[in-house]
Amino acid sequence: MDEVVILIYEYHPANEIRGSYYDIYQGKTIVVGLTSSVAVYRCIDIIRELIRRSADVIAVMSKEATKLVTPTLLEWATGNKVYTEFGGEVGHISLSRKASSMLICPATANTISKISSGIGDTSVTLLALSMLGLGKPVIIVPAMHYNLWKSPPLEKSINELKGYGVTVIPPRIEENRAKIAPIDDVLAAVEAQTLRGNDLKGLKILVTAGPTREFLDPIRFLTNASSGKMGVAIAREAYFRGAEVTLIHGPLTTSKPYYIRTKEVTTAEEMLNVVREELTKDSYDALIMAAAPTDFRFRESFKEKVSSERELGPLYLELNPKISLEIRRFFKGLMVGFSAEYVKGDKERLRLLAINKLKNRGFDIIVANDVSRKDIGFASDFNEVLIITKNEVLEIPKAPKTVIARIILDKVKVMIKK
Repeated sequence: MDEVVILIYEYHPANEIRGSYYDIYQGKTIVVGLTSSVAVYRCIDIIRELIRRSADVIAVMSKEATKLVTPTLLEWATGNKVYTEFGGEVGHISLSRKASSMLICPATANTISKISSGIGDTSVTLLALSMLGLGKPVIIVPAMHYNLWKSPPLEKSINELKGYGVTVIPPRIEENRAKIAPIDDVLAAVEAQTLRGNDLKGLKILVTAGPTREFLDPIRFLTNASSGKMGVAIAREAYFRGAEVTLIHGPLTTSKPYYIRTKEVTTAEEMLNVVREELTKDSYDALIMAAAPTDFRFRESFKEKVSSERELGPLYLELNPKISLEIRRFFKGLMVGFSAEYVKGDKERLRLLAINKLKNRGFDIIVANDVSRKDIGFASDFNEVLIITKNEVLEIPKAPKTVIARIILDKVKVMIKK
């Protein structure tokens, strides 16, 4: 009989997708606590994405949450037993010891207030208190009416939880509702906290992302294929590891983190000016230049749309200023650059081109990738890079940009502390 049970578990549908996206959480158990918000149905997708990243997920539900989604559905989604109450040896103590982190999603105002007050009268709040007692990561994703979110008692509870080291992902404010954060933001927070915790707390990091545009007229412009995904991944990772982050970005084709301080620019010159202004008025530990500013601009531009019937004649381009060279004249902090090269798989050429930029542009770290490949780099969620310092060349095989962001920030952390 025991063998039959084991066979059923091994062939559970959840195991068919485990690690199918990337092996991020091998050996890690993530507990997902579900409470009675109408957004609870969104957690099924989050759980499945965690499993696709190789996590072992265990669901814990408040009794009120079981009125909105059934434990049977959660058991199907996770491939594990679902806990609605604890008792005996297999209780909150043993599960908190097994778990690597806990995600409470969605978190109601009631649940948040109880945890901050030390009240463990539901399965979710009891396990959260046990996790905090062990010093393990707890990530909370609030979802409620806007009035509840802005109430002074709840704000006090949120601040108390942050003081205990809890990560709170701010809700999206739409239609007078404090709505559950987008899945990508939840996944980024869980990944950063589960694997690194608040190890960047106390650091101040400036990140640039995305392309820039150089206009011929109000409609037409020069740009490149950068999406901004790498820079956004770095900004998210740094933020959820406790750093104070500012993101300066051009026109993005990916969603930007609404909870991070951002400044938007259009041209390369605007990006230079805003970066310069930010670094001169405030003290940053690191500048991570993941943006892809346009190298050239039109020597002459037009204030009105040029008619397609008009023959323009030759159009002349001139070089934009190199932002890194201008910034390095006065910025003494750690500086990370990116080198996007069209080398058709020639890794040695990629390495040499990147080392040249490392020496000539004043970078402490440079991240190089081959943009001739269609499966990585611009607009892709994946990349394959060389991370180069004066003393080391680290080759990172094809991986999600979230993973590469983590490795880059690991290197930044080490070099800042030297």
